[in-house]
Amino acid sequence: MKIKSLISVLEDYAPISLQEGYDNSGLIIGHPEDEVKNALICLDVTEGVLKEAIDNGFGMIISHHPLIFRGINKINRKNSVERIIVNAIQHNIAIYAIHTNMDNIIQGVNGKIAQKLGLTNVSVLDTKKDLFRKIVTFCPHNYAEKVRNALFEAGAGQIGDYDKCSFNAEGTGTFKGNDETNPFVGAKNELHYEPEIRIETIYPFHKEQKIINALLSSHPYEMVAFDIFKLENQYQEFGSGLMGELKTELDEVVFLDQLKNIFNIHTIRHSKLLDKPIKLVAVCGGSGSFLIKKAMANGADIFITGDVKYHDFFEAEDKLIIADIGHYESEQFTKELIHTILIEKIPNFALQISGLNTNPINYF
Repeated sequence: MKIKSLISVLEDYAPISLQEGYDNSGLIIGHPEDEVKNALICLDVTEGVLKEAIDNGFGMIISHHPLIFRGINKINRKNSVERIIVNAIQHNIAIYAIHTNMDNIIQGVNGKIAQKLGLTNVSVLDTKKDLFRKIVTFCPHNYAEKVRNALFEAGAGQIGDYDKCSFNAEGTGTFKGNDETNPFVGAKNELHYEPEIRIETIYPFHKEQKIINALLSSHPYEMVAFDIFKLENQYQEFGSGLMGELKTELDEVVFLDQLKNIFNIHTIRHSKLLDKPIKLVAVCGGSGSFLIKKAMANGADIFITGDVKYHDFFEAEDKLIIADIGHYESEQFTKELIHTILIEKIPNFALQISGLNTNPINYF
């Protein structure tokens, strides 16, 4: 199978355009046209993971965290990243990362955490702006349904749980083609008046080129008129962190014990317990301290994340519990998620989750 086919499945699920500006998701080593027979899934690409891939004949590694985060000026094998780059290329092993784009979708890293915790009524904690676009076009009455359906099939018209959403209005279009034109209706060098339907619909910006292509291929006019508007609407399915409810409120100590069992951890760093039941739970896999105030503003009883610094715990202000379960620990189920995404779409492709624990933090 070509690498680009695997990438297509992953990026249909978590569009690469949703990654944060500091991130380096995508194909890091390899070429989209290269063929691979199998892939190893991991959270981090370490020398141990690469050896596992080499020893077991894997042609590709799919990780959550990118191998290369910072700029590399030389490749002299002086550190593990440089050694991995050289050895991966020598053994013809592609490396792909699906990082903050997987963090920023409701069914991604945080969605998996919410699923493990049994949360209901899940919503994005900090939604993103500027992800919507509106496209407006004009076409003859008889072609309106064809054009609308083409836009919908390309991904336009989705608003929450509703699809095929559009607004349509009748009007009159005018145009006059010169000698070089071949007008679909009317004649060259004559001003033509055509009854038309104005069609407008919205779409997530990462689908823009696909939607424009669908419009151009379905529209009958030689020159297709269309407008694109940037919208400031917040997209409820994209953003940082999640908020959800437990089916039944739990004593805070009982909940923390369950948290330890679900994530298979022995220690939780947390702020002061408040002697209140836990019902509303906010989560952010990885480093989520930037969402503490957002979780508090949304009425969360507890905020679960990793990498919380000493001074960040003061932000709880006895209004919620901050629970640091560890960066690796909070994202460990991402491997399982990646496996599920691919196996559902490509059931015959050989996939394996790495058996290595790549957590660099140890506890005594």
